[in-house]
Amino acid sequence: MDETAAAAPTGNLEITVSRAELLRELTAAQSVVERKTTIPILSNFLFEADGDKLTITATDLDQSLRTSCTAKVKKAGACTIPARKLYDYIKLLPEGDISIKLMDNHWVQIRAGRSNTKMVGMARANFPQVPEFPASSAVKISVPSLKNMVSKTIFAISNEESRYTLNGALLVLKAESMAMVATDGHRLAHIEKLGETLEGISGEKKTLIPRKALAEISGLLGSTEAESLEFADDDQTLFFKIGGRVLTSRKLTGQFPNYEAVLPRDNTKFVIVRSEDLMGSIQRVAQFADERSGAIKIRLEQNELKLSSSSTDAGESEDTIETPYNYDPLVVGFNSQYLIDFLKAIGNTGEVRLEFKDAQSAGQMRPEDANEDVKYRYILMPMRI
Repeated sequence: MDETAAAAPTGNLEITVSRAELLRELTAAQSVVERKTTIPILSNFLFEADGDKLTITATDLDQSLRTSCTAKVKKAGACTIPARKLYDYIKLLPEGDISIKLMDNHWVQIRAGRSNTKMVGMARANFPQVPEFPASSAVKISVPSLKNMVSKTIFAISNEESRYTLNGALLVLKAESMAMVATDGHRLAHIEKLGETLEGISGEKKTLIPRKALAEISGLLGSTEAESLEFADDDQTLFFKIGGRVLTSRKLTGQFPNYEAVLPRDNTKFVIVRSEDLMGSIQRVAQFADERSGAIKIRLEQNELKLSSSSTDAGESEDTIETPYNYDPLVVGFNSQYLIDFLKAIGNTGEVRLEFKDAQSAGQMRPEDANEDVKYRYILMPMRI
């Protein structure tokens, strides 16, 4: 028998907890709760009290988050409480202690100062079993490195449900580096961080992380003080342990495309421009692009970069940036929003290098900075204009 299940606290939970601590953990957990579920128990939090802590679990079956805070536990036990209602209610309470007690018929009493509320819960037994974190196989990953990698790739993940192997980003771990890749078939973001020490990795380990999980991870990484997180997986599940919180996600099945085949090899024509100059020009010109395609034209000529667009409804626009360029002239079309996404991802600062081969081949953009440890590139398929 599974020992964790046997030891799970049952009985009539009775605890006191500080509002600030409870609200902090509810805020982290509520984003995982399924809003429009046909399975009512999934819109509840599971509360488990034992020793001197309260553990809170939320799940939508695809992913789960388990988090905890200190509590005065008068009686160990477990209950489930409607997540949205509880979160909204606790937000409205003043600072101070909150006492929570499980009553008959799964009702839960919540008292704080002069407020006394009873909420209709559901049977603890109906709450799905959430997998335990497999500590033995975990790999330590740097929080700042992963946070940076997620922000540089998440926007390039496909939204098309039918292309489900593109609905996530590929994490590639090696003993001394890690990389992340995302693509939607029209563009690809690839970032590699060298100089990492990943113990327990030999060769390379590739893991596809669903977009929904990446968005959760991004939030958790943004609110943690921890320097590193622990990552583990088994056949079905990915686990991320960040501080005292454990996020699980169902794995995406299927093969991520062979992205190395599309990385440009001979984009020898290049131009270097300031990010904010390029961003300003693209945003102005994009106002007059065809609304459906968002396509704008990049024209490279002797020492200048011209951006232009036209549409029958809106008119036409052209912007010129002066910059060294001494190769053959080139005209190529791109989706303006894809260019903007990249410039936003690098913080729209510094200089950026645009590399081309010809009008039919993928273009490549990368920040022109001296950071040798982080290699970031963004590949864009051209559009016919």
